[in-house]
Amino acid sequence: MISLRVDPATAATPAKLKAAVARESGVSPSDIESVVIRRRSIDARQRNIMLNLSVDAEIKGRPSESAPRPQPLPFPILPPDAPQAVVVGAGPAGLFAAAALIGHGIRPVLLERGKDVDSRRLDVAQIARTQEVDPESNYCFGEGGAGAFSDGKLYTRSTKRGPVDTVLATFVECGSDADILVDAHPHIGTDRLPYIIRTLRERIIAAGGEVRFMTRVDRLIIGGDDETRHCDGVVTASGEEIRGQVILATGHSARDVYSFLLDQNVEIAPKGIAVGCRVEHPQTLIDSIFYHNPKGRGPYLPPAEYSLLTRVDGRAVYSFCMCPGGVVIPASSGPGLLVVNGMSPARRGTRWANTGMVVEVLPEDIPGDSPLRMMDYQMSIERRLSEAVGGTQHAPAQCVPDFIAGRKSDTLPPSSYPPGVVSMRLDKLLPAPIASRLGKGLMEFGRRYRGYAGRDGLMIGCETRTSSPVRVTRDPVTLAHTGVAGLYPCGEGAGYAGGIVSAAIDGIRCAASLAASLGK
Repeated sequence: MISLRVDPATAATPAKLKAAVARESGVSPSDIESVVIRRRSIDARQRNIMLNLSVDAEIKGRPSESAPRPQPLPFPILPPDAPQAVVVGAGPAGLFAAAALIGHGIRPVLLERGKDVDSRRLDVAQIARTQEVDPESNYCFGEGGAGAFSDGKLYTRSTKRGPVDTVLATFVECGSDADILVDAHPHIGTDRLPYIIRTLRERIIAAGGEVRFMTRVDRLIIGGDDETRHCDGVVTASGEEIRGQVILATGHSARDVYSFLLDQNVEIAPKGIAVGCRVEHPQTLIDSIFYHNPKGRGPYLPPAEYSLLTRVDGRAVYSFCMCPGGVVIPASSGPGLLVVNGMSPARRGTRWANTGMVVEVLPEDIPGDSPLRMMDYQMSIERRLSEAVGGTQHAPAQCVPDFIAGRKSDTLPPSSYPPGVVSMRLDKLLPAPIASRLGKGLMEFGRRYRGYAGRDGLMIGCETRTSSPVRVTRDPVTLAHTGVAGLYPCGEGAGYAGGIVSAAIDGIRCAASLAASLGK
């Protein structure tokens, strides 16, 4: 493996890249038979943008030293007598848990309350046309979970907790571009994710697993006494009982699940969240700011992305789920609620960039002692904004400098948000502590990055579903629930992940723990 630091043109031009490898290796370019990029990251901290590369090179007269390639999850055919386990939720955590169970010789029964990913596409497209949200099939519920209609970001800080490369290799095996194995900040794109999700599901079924859609779980089957409680399966909305140990991977918006867990005395706890807006800018402006060039990114660089963080009055204010070349979408999981999110196609080719701009909210910030108080806080904001626009999916919006100054915007710049935006005082609709910290945070970011807090920036509200408002408690070693054996709280909805890859990793880990409990 050879490490290089080169300009964007060199990284994108095979002849120039070969010459750079030759210089680094002390040989002639004619001695370089092939160059394969294995790792690639952009360093945009200085005015001269550079790329850091790790490459494999075949050089005449030298032994080849190619790095080993990551391996995907296996899908062996299950025997007829394989033990059964139930996986609730077909988001990244649930899909990868089901796939990993097959590798352990366990037959997964994967239950998803929403529709398959292709049917979901029709339902989410309908939101902009009719302003109506199907409570069982939307941007949050259905095969693929919230991640199916997102930028498809695949980077995570969870490398110490699980097999990142296995997750990425499985995505490639199911149809993703192999570049996700190379880029430091890989993404798939919302236009390609449905095919990959469908392929993963088909492999689960072909190996002997079962996948059921439109099958909502309404409660757990819990046996034993107060000292030795154990989960033996689930009961669906139709009243059917499905038996087996349970991996609960329902996602951060399945609020009814948190309610029935509380009703069944399954211990849960409130968890910190973040609340704010989507901030949308022209991508050309973001390119000029973060590539330090008024002419933009040029021919060799991708649309610029960024990550911002500051602290205001004791709480973090930060960008979240930044989507270069993307769109803002209506992400509510039911009527009477208003939530926005962001997504990008694979090419990141729209004229806009957007990010969540959010404020940290901790359980001690919200009065009361209910384990569901953070969830109730989320819902109160979503209802308030929905009421402000008459129950439609139009979104309140305000120019960034008007938000900071506390005034209504007379005009709004063009927006990617499909249902449309309405000029309103977001600084008044959001809770005062959120609005105050957001305004101060945006002023700080505007000082750091000239133009960021200008009139081309548009605030669109509200962003509340940054993470689960609840943590379902579990043992850190066995990953089983602390009070109910045979129940494995999993992924983002249980409070143990923060994105596609970390959720998938958690699904793999929970599957391994369940398998270990069965002697597998």
